[in-house]
Amino acid sequence: MHHRQLPFSPACEWLIRLAALCLLACTTWAGAATVQTGGSTPSTPTEAAASPAQPEAQLMFANRLLHTMRSELSGASPEVRAQRARARLHELDDRALAAPVTRESVVWNGHPGFSIRVADVVLFTVLQGDLDPEEKLSLEAAAQRAESRVSEALKARLESGRASHLLAGAGLSALATALLAALIWAMTRVSRWMLRPLRRMIESRMADRQLLGIDWSQYAFRALVRLVLWLEFALGAALAYAWLATVLAQFAWTAPLGARMADFVQNLLLQLGDAVLGALPSLVVIVLIILVTRGVVGMLHNIFDEAANGRFQLPGLHPETATATRRILVFVAWALAFASIYPHIPGSNSDVFKGISVLFGFMLTLGSSGMVTQLMSGLVLVYSRALRVGDFVQIGDVDGVVKEVGSLSVKLATMRNEEVTIPNGVLVSNTVKNYSKLAGTQGSLVSTRVTIGYDTPWRQVHALLENAAAATEGLRREPKAFVYQRSLSDFYVEYELFAHLDQPINRLAVLSRLHARIQDEFNSYGVQIMSPHFLGQPEQAPVVPKSKW
Repeated sequence: MHHRQLPFSPACEWLIRLAALCLLACTTWAGAATVQTGGSTPSTPTEAAASPAQPEAQLMFANRLLHTMRSELSGASPEVRAQRARARLHELDDRALAAPVTRESVVWNGHPGFSIRVADVVLFTVLQGDLDPEEKLSLEAAAQRAESRVSEALKARLESGRASHLLAGAGLSALATALLAALIWAMTRVSRWMLRPLRRMIESRMADRQLLGIDWSQYAFRALVRLVLWLEFALGAALAYAWLATVLAQFAWTAPLGARMADFVQNLLLQLGDAVLGALPSLVVIVLIILVTRGVVGMLHNIFDEAANGRFQLPGLHPETATATRRILVFVAWALAFASIYPHIPGSNSDVFKGISVLFGFMLTLGSSGMVTQLMSGLVLVYSRALRVGDFVQIGDVDGVVKEVGSLSVKLATMRNEEVTIPNGVLVSNTVKNYSKLAGTQGSLVSTRVTIGYDTPWRQVHALLENAAAATEGLRREPKAFVYQRSLSDFYVEYELFAHLDQPINRLAVLSRLHARIQDEFNSYGVQIMSPHFLGQPEQAPVVPKSKW
């Protein structure tokens, strides 16, 4: 035999199961309560008097509060008075339960009061000392309320023992359960029907909008599905709550619980409405502050974007520092906006907000010392204009092209295709050699040194070095290379060749080719490249003949 699976989502299935269990429990409780209350044996006044005295005692009957006793009567404590009244209520038969409830003015030991009667039975007495000062009720109003409560409780006690009442409550509960299942089924079907066009819309609109090379449509759809499921669960929980309150209201014994559940929702909605209405002026102020701040931020973006592109000039502002200055001013603008908004946030004066603020400040104080150092070093780096993206630089013993100048670090791409991250604090404490900054139209300079003995004419050395530079690919022909004699040492002369480089990023490769050309030139003309620390000059120059290249 094949069972057909219900077309509900997992969240809705457990709601249906919970509703069925609650229905069964309420029906059983309503029937069992009648047997329990009818056969209960009340405590005797002697036993009650032996129990510890309490400031007040509540008289409960049929799961309802009838009266709260706070004063003594003829030496009986409030607890004893409540137990005696409860015993009289349990002894009432069906004829007495159907009799009208009356109240009668009495005077006990000079104190006025009202006795609550059913037929010829005095159930209890409402005294002046029983009144709650905070309620500000008169003695007669309190007695009238107690009379009304007793009438309702006796009617509920009488109806709870009737099979017709139980059958009617069970039938209405079954109808409410069927309505709940239908609503949950319809809600599930509607949510599934809505997801299909939403998925097509997301896929069509986000297919061509990729961020960081990632198609975010599938993640957006998953987030949407999760949101729909949460909304479905919330709506299902609300329906289950309404169903439970309705079922409880169908039985006389559990009707007060259903009424309290309905009152809870009503009071909650009233509180939320009052809170929303009270917060409307503050919300209007918050919206105005946000709109003004967005306008200021938009103006800053326009001004500094033009300054970064060189189309707009401000005194003391360079294109290299325009982006950083814009970020700082935007951060300051939003910080001021948040400081202005915070007092208008509903609940900002509560202890929860204060505790979160203290915790956040404590965490920021402990963990931000190193970050603040890096941020301030980043500002020093930006406003010193030591480097920018695309420059070929040397920082310490690292040579590379600047790929990113961040708030906390700088990233270099080396000739070995490695990415090196240097914290701003470390970078500020080191010397930065920028080979691209002053290149301009002439290109950046590259140099190399050789040491030649005094027996070689310096004019010949100059010519050989200049010829090698002219034949090296990657070096400019104009302006021409030139040679300086840096020192006249004990055994040799130190020459340094300077040439202009087209692309600083190719510095290492061009230097390698230049060194090779220098060796070829000197070998071709029989000039040895060595620092002659010797005792005697060899008969033949130690050079490599062209035949052995």
